Amino acid sequence: MNKPLNQRKPKIKKRAVSVAELMKTNHHPLNFTGPFYDLMGKPQKTGSILIWGPSGNGKSRFAIQLAKYLCKFGRVGYNALEEGTSLSLQKAFIEEGMQEVKRRIVIYDKEPISEIIKRLEQHKSPDFIFTDSLQYAGLNYKQYQLLIERFRNKLFVFTSHADGKNPAGSVAKSVRYDAHVKIWVEGYKAFATGRYGGGKDYVIWQHGANEAWSDDLIIKN
Repeated sequence: MNKPLNQRKPKIKKRAVSVAELMKTNHHPLNFTGPFYDLMGKPQKTGSILIWGPSGNGKSRFAIQLAKYLCKFGRVGYNALEEGTSLSLQKAFIEEGMQEVKRRIVIYDKEPISEIIKRLEQHKSPDFIFTDSLQYAGLNYKQYQLLIERFRNKLFVFTSHADGKNPAGSVAKSVRYDAHVKIWVEGYKAFATGRYGGGKDYVIWQHGANEAWSDDLIIKN
C-alpha cells in the first residue's frame, strides 16, 4: 500500500556542490569588450537584464544597440510588444545599422508570451530574447520566474516604463531585484549596476547626451 504523501521520503534534487566543484565550474561569460564591457562587465547567457527609464530618453534605442551587439554571441529575438513593426521602430533599426546583423535577429510583431514560449522550445531558437516592454507582456512575477527557470540557457532582456527613478509597477520592481544587470537610462546615457562588474556610463546618442547633461558639465567645470 502506498504511504500517505506526508509520510513519503521526499526526493532531493541535486543542488548541493562542493567548494572544489564551484571553483572549477566554467560559466562561459559573454566576452564583452569596449563600451558594453565598461557598462556591465561580462554577463552570463542566463537570467535577465532590466532596462528602464523615462520616455524619450533613449531606452528603446539602447535596447536596439544592445540587441545588435548580442548578435555577435548568438541569435536574437526582439519582441516589439509596445510599438510593433511601426515606422518609428523601422527608423530606429535603419539608423542603428541593423541590416548588418539581419541574419542573426528576428523581430516579433506584438507576439504574446505564450507564442514566444513555443518559439523558444524549437530547435535553433534565439539565445537572447528582448521584450519591449515588460508592462505590455502581461506577466505576473511568478510567471516571470517560471519563464527564467524554464529557459535557463537563455538571456532575457526586458525594457520597462519608469515611475520616477524606479521601474513602473510591482512586477517590474520585483524583476529589478532579480535581474542580474539593472540598467537605468536617462538623457541618452545608460547607467548599470549588476553582478559582473562594469559601472561606467554608456552614451547612447552623443548629441542628445551633450544637450541633456550640459548643465552637469558646466557645474563640474
